[in-house]
Amino acid sequence: MKKLIIIPAYNESESIEYTIEHIKKEAPDFDYVIINDCSSDNTAEILEKNHYNYISLPVNLGIGGAVQTGYKYALENGYDMAVQVDGDGQHDVSFLNLMVDKLVKEDADMVIGSRFINKEGFQSTFMRRVGITYFTRLIKLLTNQTITDPTSGFRLANRRAIELFAKEYPRDYPEPESVVVLLKKNFKIVEAPVIMKAREGGQSSIRMWSSVYYMVKVSMAILVEFIRK
Repeated sequence: MKKLIIIPAYNESESIEYTIEHIKKEAPDFDYVIINDCSSDNTAEILEKNHYNYISLPVNLGIGGAVQTGYKYALENGYDMAVQVDGDGQHDVSFLNLMVDKLVKEDADMVIGSRFINKEGFQSTFMRRVGITYFTRLIKLLTNQTITDPTSGFRLANRRAIELFAKEYPRDYPEPESVVVLLKKNFKIVEAPVIMKAREGGQSSIRMWSSVYYMVKVSMAILVEFIRK
C-alpha cells in the first residue's frame, strides 16, 4: 500500500528539519509532502536547501486549505492512506504502524491519534483541554460517538476518506468539524493511543484567538455541517 504523510507548514523554520528527519528515521515506508502555506519566515529556503518534497502555496490558505492540498496530492498520486503530521514536532510518527494496523484490522476510514486514552506525554494546555472536552461532548450529542481527542491533527485516513477530503474539507479549524463530516456520512472513525510532545517550534494555529471565540466559531461550523443536506 502507498502511504503518505501530509505536513502542513506555516512558519515552521524552527522545527521542520527535525520533523522530516524524525519521519525518515521512524517511518521510512511512508512518503511525505510538505505544504508550505505561504510562510513569511525562511521555511521555503529550508525546504529548498534540503531538497525536501514540498508544495509552496502562492497565498496563505490556512490549515484547512493546506491539509486539503495534501489530500488532493494523495488522491492524484494514487495513495491508499494519508496521515496528517504537524510540522512543529508534536506528533511522534513511531506510532504510525500502530495506527495503520488499527485502520486495517478494524476496517476503519480514519484513525485519530489520541493523547487521552492512556494519558501519557504532553497533555496540552489547560484551556485547550477544556475546549477538547467541550467538543468531545458536542460531537457525542450530535453523533452518539465519543471521540476523546477531536482536535488532534494526528489522523490517518484511508482512500475513501482521502477522496472525500480532496473534494471538501473545512477551512479554519478543521479537525472537530471534519470528524462530524465523516460521522454524518457513516464513515467509521476509531482512535489509537499515542504520545504527543511539546512543539519543537512555531505557534498554535489558534494563538490569535481567545479560547471562547474559537469554541463558539467551531461550534457554529459543526452545527451548520450537521444540519445541512
